[in-house]
Amino acid sequence: MNIKTTTGNILIVSSLSSLTAFAQKEPGKLRVFSERYRPQFHYTAVKGWINDPIGLIYYEGEYHLFNDHNVKSTRFPGGKFDGEQSHWSHAISRDLIHWQHMPVAVYPDKLGACWSGSGVIDWQNTTGFKAGKEPPLVLAYTSAGSWGQSLVYSNDRGRTWKKYDGNPVLNKLADSNRDPMVFWHEPTKKWIMILYVKRGQAHFFNSDDMKKWTATSVVPLNGFHECPDMFQLPADGDDKKMKWVLYDARFAYWIGEFDGKTFKPDTADLRCEFGKNFHAAQSWKTPEKKRVQMGWMNGGRYPGMPFNQQQTFPCELTLRTTPAGMRLYIYPIEEIKSLYSTSFTLKDHTLKPGENPLSELSGDLFDIAMDVEVGAATEFGLRLHETSIVYANGKVTSLGAVANATPTEGSIKLRILVDRASVETFVNDGEAALPCCFVPKNQNTGLELYTKGGNAKVRSLRVSKLKSIWDS
Repeated sequence: MNIKTTTGNILIVSSLSSLTAFAQKEPGKLRVFSERYRPQFHYTAVKGWINDPIGLIYYEGEYHLFNDHNVKSTRFPGGKFDGEQSHWSHAISRDLIHWQHMPVAVYPDKLGACWSGSGVIDWQNTTGFKAGKEPPLVLAYTSAGSWGQSLVYSNDRGRTWKKYDGNPVLNKLADSNRDPMVFWHEPTKKWIMILYVKRGQAHFFNSDDMKKWTATSVVPLNGFHECPDMFQLPADGDDKKMKWVLYDARFAYWIGEFDGKTFKPDTADLRCEFGKNFHAAQSWKTPEKKRVQMGWMNGGRYPGMPFNQQQTFPCELTLRTTPAGMRLYIYPIEEIKSLYSTSFTLKDHTLKPGENPLSELSGDLFDIAMDVEVGAATEFGLRLHETSIVYANGKVTSLGAVANATPTEGSIKLRILVDRASVETFVNDGEAALPCCFVPKNQNTGLELYTKGGNAKVRSLRVSKLKSIWDS
């Protein structure tokens, strides 16, 4: 395998172990992963299996991303496969687009494998972990052998990590209790932990120092299942109308109020994600106070690749008022524009059956945005890689995934991100998302925009070819 480095040299890799050794010795030097099914603008590990994105922290211009990671093979490390256990891989970005692979951050120990958790900055040094000028970065995770919750921390901006000698900080409550989501609650001056313990229940705890935890409430939530995330968002962008959002691994979400001890939902469980491959998302709070989410595109299989699984493209989460009430929207971050190479645009075009205005376009990496007035058409869509993204009968379908879609002033908006092994479709500015993995037969694809049953009006269309994050 030949891999380009940041210097433009070619690194000849004889084995997966030598590739990993190079990545750990020279973090950030591997810039181009050119394997056949390697995603080119979605995050992947150098090698091995990854799943949940965890410990998402922003500090001093750097976004930290960790993943449950099998360092020995491309198999899921949830059980024990010849001693294979979950570690925490680590990567850093300054723009949420380009990623620098770092050495493994958290290793299994006598308490077991390192399962999912979260990350915080201890600005006030409540833990006493601080040693030096930097505030400690603290990761909370599940020690899967003891089912206790443990801490690891860094005093050098995440370059090295040390486990707390007093682990676990919260002992086992039930088999498989896991996935501590920790955050600071300013009104009560307490650390909050949400823990998955039993299906349908969110368990809340608080602490002064993250070392001793007190149970505060158990909130029944329909179907609630593992890997929680929780934060505040302004309703319709109004900072005076803040609401709490809590979601689980399925990305079922609830909107409500939180007083530091218990969460009171105003809604039933809601959904805005309907794809085939999405699980266990977490989010960053950016310096602009935006909430940016990344999820695990679970289920992808890439023949002959040294890696397995990928992450979704980062998306901003917003709360908007709709005719049905307050809803969560999900949409790709603006930074994707930094990857645009060339763009094709079309405006106010009448699309007729049998016509294809994209017949001269081909490639494998695209960001496509369209606003189409349905008109007399019974169906319209985009064909690529021997599959279709289709609007018909009030629904959008993509790779077997389906979401309801209601025209606004007769128009449907679609945003479609196409990578080497995935298609992510967003409906009507993010009211629904359909992230899906696939294995295309050919690397490049032609594009076909089509309509059936009558004419449709293309109000606007943009097809942007993308550069790889590994060589841009």
